[in-house]
Formats: sequence, structure tokens, C-alpha cells
Amino acid sequence: MGTPRPVRADLTRSFGALPAEFAAIMRPELPSLIQETIAEIRRSIPEYAQVLDGPYARAVPLIVEANLATFVEKVASPDTPTAQRDKVCRMFGRFEAYEGRELDTMEATFRIGARVALRRAKRTARRYGHSTTLMLAFADALFAYMDELVDVAREGYLEARAELDNGQDTHRQRLLAMILQGPAAPRSALAELAERARWPLPDEVTLIAYSAEKKPDRGAIPDDVLLDLDDPQPHGLIPGPMDDDRRALLRATPAHVRFAIGVTVPLAAAPESLRWARRTLALVEAGILPEQPYTYADDHLVTLWLFSDPALLELLSRRRLAPLDDLTPNQRDRLIDTLRAWLDTRGNAVQMAELLHLHPQTVRYRLRNLDKAFGAQLTDPDARFALELVLRALQLRGRRGYRVPQARQDDSVTRAHLRALPGRE
Repeated sequence: MGTPRPVRADLTRSFGALPAEFAAIMRPELPSLIQETIAEIRRSIPEYAQVLDGPYARAVPLIVEANLATFVEKVASPDTPTAQRDKVCRMFGRFEAYEGRELDTMEATFRIGARVALRRAKRTARRYGHSTTLMLAFADALFAYMDELVDVAREGYLEARAELDNGQDTHRQRLLAMILQGPAAPRSALAELAERARWPLPDEVTLIAYSAEKKPDRGAIPDDVLLDLDDPQPHGLIPGPMDDDRRALLRATPAHVRFAIGVTVPLAAAPESLRWARRTLALVEAGILPEQPYTYADDHLVTLWLFSDPALLELLSRRRLAPLDDLTPNQRDRLIDTLRAWLDTRGNAVQMAELLHLHPQTVRYRLRNLDKAFGAQLTDPDARFALELVLRALQLRGRRGYRVPQARQDDSVTRAHLRALPGRE
């Protein structure tokens, strides 16, 4: 699972026969070559048309790009590592197994890629006047490289088939459930189950919360991620932190999938990471955080803390904004905007006028109304901090187009609490 592959001597020799400068000629060809390869796969293998047009269309260019770009880099330097490319290829093999396609169909895609690349190389060779000897060396390296790609993808395919046949996913789901017991799970029991599941226990983990209505297909998830997609609140566990390789894979997430990534924590704190991931997902579904295929809890820690107790936030909001209760909605909105500008500029009337697009004299009039409404709250540090929290919550939620999320069994962000928050129209 993701272990470095031994370097094949024949492949190293093949790349060593190519001049490193050849990579500089190949790099500008990559973008159009990727598109040409995808078009040829679509034309040659009709059953892939559904994949190319479906929700996983964004994953296909990632696979093709990883394979072709790594080939070019190995021309420049035969010792270029292939860990990320191997991860993508192995994931492709697993996806094909879960989709029920045959090995021959999967391997045909690599042969098509090699054929298109060789055809492009011949055209380039004519343009630059390359020798026949160079083109033979190129073809030798290309087909040796294709054999390696097929080997890696086949590994992923066979691993997934074995897991399906032997109930390996069941072992991993049990392991995930045990890890989510937190410190209550005995380390010895975890180690024993992890060995049966063929999954090395990491020191750190990162949890994922998936939307029940917008969860991914199992085969599209890297093989080392523990998953429970059958749970009413689907979730997964990534061993280790969100490194650059993980983030690169996430960029190919289909648009129909929604999930949130928790904070990286020690293994025993896995339940906390999942709780934060679920809370982040709830805030996305509520419209408080921007809607996108995936969201990092790490990017929204203040918002998570601010909305961690909606009932308390509702109480704080009502108390701090009580001086505005007797105003009309329009008057209330104007003073809230003025109060926010006052806090942002530390009471500078000229800067406030610029923010609010008002005449300074109008701002000074509103400031007198603010002082009349809030009095000592504007000068007391604790009261001013509380007002900033309340206004931050109002700003995040917005007061139009706000959607109430479905209540979750273990999440305090409930429909009733969110309805009760001020600012709903």
C-alpha cells in the first residue's frame, strides 16, 4: 500500500539512453498531448465515455497528466521519484476493479496513451530533425515505462479484487470503528485488527466527513484510506497528515461529492478530528461556509469555535443586540453596519465613511445613535469583544439565502438552534 517500488534496471537504462535536453522539447507538448490522449481513449474504448462525461471526468486528466509528466521528468532525470504517479495509477486500478471492468480494458488505456505519445514524438522528431537512433531509444523508453504503469495499476486492481473477495473492507470498517473509540480502544486490540486488515497503524490521522447525499464511490478513494460509506454519516480516515500528494488527489474530486477534512491529530484523538470535520460539513450545508467539493476544518477554526454552541451564541446575540430591539428592521440594519465599521476602524469617522460610502457627517450622526444605544458597551473591552463575536456570526451567516441544515445525531448544530439565531428574515 503506497510503498516505494524498486527501480527497474531496464527502465533506468532506457531513460539513460535519451539526452536530458529532450525533456525541454517535450514539456510544451504536454497540455495538448493530454487532451489528445483522452480523446483517443474516448474514441477507442466506448465504455469509458460514461466515465469521461460523468462525475469522475476531472480524475481522468489527473491520471493522464501524472503518467505523461512523470515520463518527461524521467527523461530529464532518470532517478526522478514516482511515488505520486504510483499512487494515482494504483487508485485507477482499484477504481476499475470496483467498477467491475476487466484487466484487459484497463491495460488498453495505457497502450493507447503510449501510441498517442509515440505518434506525437514522431511529428516532433521531424520538426526538429531528430535521428532515427534517438527515436528508437525514445520508443524503447516509452514502452518500458508503459509496462511499469500497467504493473502498478494491476497491483491496485488485484488488491481491490482480493479485498472484495475476502471481505477485507469489513476488517477495515471494524478497525475504523475501533479507532473512533479513542483512548478507550486498547492499543493491543488495535494492532491485532490492523494486522488482519493489512493496514499499518500510523501515529497521526486525519478524519473525513462525507455528505450522505453526496458521497464518493469506494473505488475513487486511495487504498490506504479507511472508510465507512454505509454509515448514516459516512466518514473516512487518512493515515498521517494532509501532505502535498494528498492535496493533489483531492483537486480531482468530482463536483458532485461533498466532504470536510478534519484536523490532523494523534491516533487516540481521532474522534475529535471527525467531530470537527462533521461540524465543518454542517456549516457548509448551512450556507455559513462556502459550498465546494471539500473544505478543510483547519481553514475555519475560528468559525468552528464561534458556532460550537448555537444556543449560547443565540443568547449572546440577543443580549448584546438588545439595545436595537425597538428599532425598525431598516434602522437596525443600518446601525449594525455602522457598528461593524466602528469596530473595524476603531471609531475613525473618515475611514468609516469610506467603508460605508457615506458622508462623514452622516456617519457622525449614526455614531451618536450608536453611543445612545450601546453606551458603556462601546468602551468596555469585554463587552466590545462580545459585540465583535456577534457581528462576526451575523456576517458569516448572512441574513439572506440562509439555509437550515438537517439536525445530526452527534452535532449540536441543530435546526431549532439555528432558526433561533438573530438576523433571520
